[in-house]
Amino acid sequence: MNYFLTGGTGFIGRFLIEKLIARGGTVHLLVREQSQFKLDSIRERCGVDDTRVKAVIGDLTSNNLGIDSSTLKELSGNIDHFFHLAAVYDMGADEEAQLATNVDGTREAINVADAIKAKHFHHVSSIAAAGLFKGTFREDMFEEAGKMDHPYLMTKHESEKVVREECKVPYRIYRPGMVIGHSETGAIDKIDGPYYFFKMIQKIRRALPQWMPTMGVEGGRLNIVPVDYVVNAMDHIAHADGEDGKCFHLVDPDPYKVGEVLNIFSEAGHAPQMGLRIDSRMFGFIPAFIRQSLKNLPPVKRFVSAFLDDMGIPRSVVSFLNYPTRFDSRETERVLNGTGIEVPRLPSYAPVIWDFWERNLDPDLFKDHTLKGRVKGKVCVITGATSGIGLATAEKLAEAGAILVIGARTKETLDEVAESLREKGGNIHPYQCDFSDMDDCDRFVKAVLDDHGHVDLLINNAGRSIRRSLSLSFDRFHDFERTMQLNYFGSVRLIMGFAPSMLEHKSGHVINISSIGVLTNAPRFSAYVASKSALDSFSRCAAAEWSDKNVKFTTINMPLVKTPMIAPTKIYDSVPTLSPEEAADLIAHAIIERPKRVATRLGTFAQVLHAIAPKIGEIVMNTGYRMFPDSPLGEDGKPAKKQKVSSEQVAFAAVMRGIHW
Repeated sequence: MNYFLTGGTGFIGRFLIEKLIARGGTVHLLVREQSQFKLDSIRERCGVDDTRVKAVIGDLTSNNLGIDSSTLKELSGNIDHFFHLAAVYDMGADEEAQLATNVDGTREAINVADAIKAKHFHHVSSIAAAGLFKGTFREDMFEEAGKMDHPYLMTKHESEKVVREECKVPYRIYRPGMVIGHSETGAIDKIDGPYYFFKMIQKIRRALPQWMPTMGVEGGRLNIVPVDYVVNAMDHIAHADGEDGKCFHLVDPDPYKVGEVLNIFSEAGHAPQMGLRIDSRMFGFIPAFIRQSLKNLPPVKRFVSAFLDDMGIPRSVVSFLNYPTRFDSRETERVLNGTGIEVPRLPSYAPVIWDFWERNLDPDLFKDHTLKGRVKGKVCVITGATSGIGLATAEKLAEAGAILVIGARTKETLDEVAESLREKGGNIHPYQCDFSDMDDCDRFVKAVLDDHGHVDLLINNAGRSIRRSLSLSFDRFHDFERTMQLNYFGSVRLIMGFAPSMLEHKSGHVINISSIGVLTNAPRFSAYVASKSALDSFSRCAAAEWSDKNVKFTTINMPLVKTPMIAPTKIYDSVPTLSPEEAADLIAHAIIERPKRVATRLGTFAQVLHAIAPKIGEIVMNTGYRMFPDSPLGEDGKPAKKQKVSSEQVAFAAVMRGIHW
């Protein structure tokens, strides 16, 4: 047999060609001249040459599909089956594009089928042709379709109408459900339908353990079918005798609700499942105009848009969460009876669908997740860059090609570090500054902006820590003042200095190196924790004001790091700490991903514990406070160099890894 296909290089088309070739047929594929190379992979996969898979040069939106008269004459009387698969399946496409392809393209396809005297015309429509019909839509129904406000629904309905009213060739119409990947391999070529929710499932998995139940929606029923079922069914029905003029629903006769679908894929992706699913119909008692008014409130619209953008979910998809239509498929079941062609249950093949998506289509796979991709050629400022975390971070940024501005108090050390980084190929610009001096901060900001024009990234790393019990601090109020001066006021001064240029460019990122102590309420660090807490609170407020200006804030609640700042406390030599390089890795992650916060699981747990059971958290921290004494002083008034550490202290510190004691 001889076949003609439009959309043969598309997802369904490629699988259908394999079936037609297996029947011994010759396939003619409509293809643009510049896309002929796509046929090479099809031929290779089918194990045939250009005598079995032939290119027909044309264009779906042109008169007679853009096929020249000599080719039309050559095809005339030689095509047994004309399959029209080409269409726009992107729900985000504009109405004009969908009309041109779905409606006008279908009209040109039936004109060509008539011109070449094809024996059968097969139109691949969609369940979308039913619009938003409420109830069960049968295969013999068409005019009864529900509202079609969305261009995709409207054009699929109209294209089917063109076939029904204008096609002179005996036709058959197929309405597949939401077509997803192959049930055996998971293979698919684009994100559509339920795939839009995979990123949300993945993010939930990263945030919560699999055993933790979550809350979600119930929604309407999503009719999901794998591509291999659609192709197998279509291939069999197309070659069955006596079925012209009929429509066939290639659907799941027992579809799952939205909440069930999300839970099935959550299980496949090892993510938490929704233990409580809310059916939106329970809010039906609220007048429609009130619901609509709430949805149109600017804060609600912004929140919804931000959430959908973050998850990669098109707004148009949300309207289908309460999909009201079910589809009868008795005609399809009649023709397929006894063939063994049936829809597999979604849980049986969801794991391969998820696996293929995560390995091949996850949008994050196509993002540049390298530090170089984020900072190369960007002006990046690091304070306290001559030692510890700041130095380790500076080395990473210099290697990644940043225009690196480093600031520190001691000029000699600053120059040494700058020269060392330059020897490694870094583009380094050192500026001496005492960040606890507000006038010095202002001079620093002016010098940097004069030299570089703006700042893309500010890392507030310079800080001071004091480990001392309150009982020993009654006469040391200056400890609180000087800690606040550097850790809070100095950082805020820089943020306020560089923010105008960031806001002007509508681009900027501020990373504040905070402390796990803010989450754990660490004893002996009241001055330090208070200063970092103040900076955290300021940043949350600033982020709320500048969220729509693309100026981002990230707080890193850094665990205990082995730096010169903690060196005087010799007990830390015997407890688990991060190295400066490991801390710099956390900062690199923050630069690349730009999250709101970076924290250890223990730090997050401590914050939750203090929120829901503050007394228990207080007891735990008091236990550590009593177990780890203040640093003893030597004869010179400085901390003693040797401190004995008990096995109990080591064990406790290991369990509470990274917490300041």
